[in-house]
Amino acid sequence: MTEKLDQFDVHILEELQKDASQSQRALSQKVGLSQNACWRRLQRLQKSGVVRGSTLIIDREKVGANLVVFAMIKTRHHSEEWLNRFRTHVSNIPDVVDFFRIGGEFDYMLKIITQDMAAYDEVYRRLIEKIDLETVTSFFAMEAIAEQRPIRLSETT
Repeated sequence: MTEKLDQFDVHILEELQKDASQSQRALSQKVGLSQNACWRRLQRLQKSGVVRGSTLIIDREKVGANLVVFAMIKTRHHSEEWLNRFRTHVSNIPDVVDFFRIGGEFDYMLKIITQDMAAYDEVYRRLIEKIDLETVTSFFAMEAIAEQRPIRLSETT
């Protein structure tokens, strides 16, 4: 179910996507609400699951995570049991930062962030070691033009 958002909720969420570490005072000033009103709205957004936490954005290159790989996967298996095993297996590979079931030519797409080609080879070997996959096609990013952009929001009231 879609949560009802008004202009203040949208503004709060937009500001927090830019910087979730800002103080309650700074946030309330930016959105034009009192600190208490802003805090109550944020609590409601958290309780309803719209806000699921806050995160820290790390500069990948400064920590040596220089390789971004998009792995496209085809499988011959589509049972619920196989899917559950596959989800568990992939979710236990820490270099996989995003994991989607998709429509089209491929069945799944993984975004993998790792140090270099040797580290990716280890991820690949781990990916195929216990799960039968038909095809794994990897695309290597040469440049991140736009990454981790905020979600565009609109009012729903």
